[in-house]
Amino acid sequence: MAGVVLAAGIGLTGCASAEDAKPETKNFSYGGRTLNVRSHDIPTDLVAAERTDVKVTRWFDVGMGADEESSWSLKKGILDLQAKCSKIANCDVRFRVEVPKSLKVLRNGRATDLKGAKNKAAGAMPAATVPVVRSWGQETRHHA
Repeated sequence: MAGVVLAAGIGLTGCASAEDAKPETKNFSYGGRTLNVRSHDIPTDLVAAERTDVKVTRWFDVGMGADEESSWSLKKGILDLQAKCSKIANCDVRFRVEVPKSLKVLRNGRATDLKGAKNKAAGAMPAATVPVVRSWGQETRHHA
């Protein structure tokens, strides 16, 4: 009986989708030569762009009943991106990080290739979005 009540409760929380989330942005001044982006397994697009700062855009949708836990900071050459939700619910999050073309970028401490800047409307979510559904502390990725 408890399993039926629990399953019904999960169904009421709704599915979170980063595609439905309003984008939030934060710009960081950065004068270093190398930037290490720690994304903690969150889908993150790294893009070389014509800019002098680091711009982070976040799409974060939290299902009903969830508690959001997120932070984004740039300290000592490390851009730390974190977002998750807790309780019986789900959340979906995606980041896009635009960096100066001259900057060397690491992803979780390893060298990575950057995409070139695309002509996108301001605040538009990247087309290659793949939702991540988090529920019960588990993570499921859907690959296109």
